[in-house]
Formats: sequence, structure tokens, C-alpha cells
Amino acid sequence: MSVLAASATAAPSRAASSYWRATRESRYSLIFALPLLLLYEGMAALLPVRETRGVRNGADVMLKSLFSLVAGRHGPLLFEIVLIGACVWLVRRDLKAHGGLHAMRGRIFLGMSVESIVLALVFGVVVGTITARLLGVFGAASMAPMQSLDRTTRLMVSLGAGLYEELLFRVLLVSALALLARRVFHWRPAGAGAFATIVGALLFSTAHYVGALGDQFTLESFVFRAISGVFFSAIYLWRGFGIDAWTHALYDVFIVVAS
Repeated sequence: MSVLAASATAAPSRAASSYWRATRESRYSLIFALPLLLLYEGMAALLPVRETRGVRNGADVMLKSLFSLVAGRHGPLLFEIVLIGACVWLVRRDLKAHGGLHAMRGRIFLGMSVESIVLALVFGVVVGTITARLLGVFGAASMAPMQSLDRTTRLMVSLGAGLYEELLFRVLLVSALALLARRVFHWRPAGAGAFATIVGALLFSTAHYVGALGDQFTLESFVFRAISGVFFSAIYLWRGFGIDAWTHALYDVFIVVAS
């Protein structure tokens, strides 16, 4: 009986461990994030210009502008080709190492969906409460969406925020800052990670006040977004890009729907 009991306990433990590892790997994480890319770019292309007024997510514009410096008007297309090509290469390599498509498990994507929804719901309460404790104002209340835009456009921008802001500020910026701290300052991984997370969060918050559609600066919204950056960095590091991107996107979508 004791052997059977131990076996029954070990099975769920192994399943949880397998889920935890798999969701952070490219074959699940990047494929899970793919619908965000399709929805955002599809809405941006199909929505009438008079509704969107040419509005795009700020991180999307920043990333594609860098490619436009090299390829001119073809920069955005070149960026998409590079992005999709890199993702296909990473997913293909990961699939090859783990038994191919037939070894994929749909229940893992279901678990990732539930996890992202829960994290998005928890996010506003936790980060807003921390802001309230620090400043006496519930941070989420200070983050009014772009009310001058229609709801459909705001939904599009929210989806883009989950994808491109996490790509720019977590995958690229936080990773680059951590690498800088390790290689230049010779810091240990923990110190480099903390440095990258904090500096990345401050830059992430600051970016929301830049540009024609940048928000009006308030201390409450700045602190809320800085804490948000730390929160998203933690999700990215512990749960991977896919869950991180969807958590961010769903939180922004919830705000738009509730407004």
C-alpha cells in the first residue's frame, strides 16, 4: 500500500514539473504567443484607417523604426520576416529535440490559457495594492486608457502591448541589461537579474509618456507601471514569454472592456 501511495503522489508531481518546464520552452511559449501576433497585425491591417487613425502600439513602432533606418519603407516588413523567421527556427529546433509535433499536448496550452487569465486578474489587484500602500492611491485607477480612441482600436493596441512591449522590454531589454551587468560589471546572476529588472521596469514605465499619444505623467501611474514592469519581468523569467505576453495583453483588454 505504501508503494502504491508513493507512486500516486509522484505522478501528479511529475506532471506538474513537466508542465512547468514545457510552458517555458519555445515549442509551447512561442506557439502560444502566435495568436497575439495574428490578432494584432490582422486588426491593424483590416480596421478602417478612419477608426484607428494609424495608431499602433508604441513598442511596435519603436522596434519597426529601427528596421526602417536600414530598409526604409520596407523596414516593418523586414522586421516581421526576421521576427517570424527567428520564432520558426526556435520552435523547429525545440520540436526536433522533443519528439516533433506528435509529442505536443493540447492540455498544456489549455493550462497556459487558464494561468494567463488568473495572472491577469491577480495582476491589477496585487500591483494596484502595492501602489496604494506606497502612495495612498490605487494605482490601476490612475491608468485611464486612451479615451480619444474607439474601443476596437484600444483592444488592438492592448493586444499589441502584450506582444511587442514584452518582446522589447522583457526579452530584449531585460536580457541585454542582465548580460551587460554580468559581462561589464562582473556581477553574479542574482545581482545582474535584479539590476536588469529594476532598470528595465523604470524604462518601461517612462516609455508610456513618450510620443504624441503618450499619457500625461502622474507619479501614481509612473509607480504603478514601474511595479508592473517588475511583475512582468518575474512572469517572463519564471513562466516564459508566452504566458507573460498573454497576461499583459489580457490585463489591458480587461481594462478596456471595463472602461
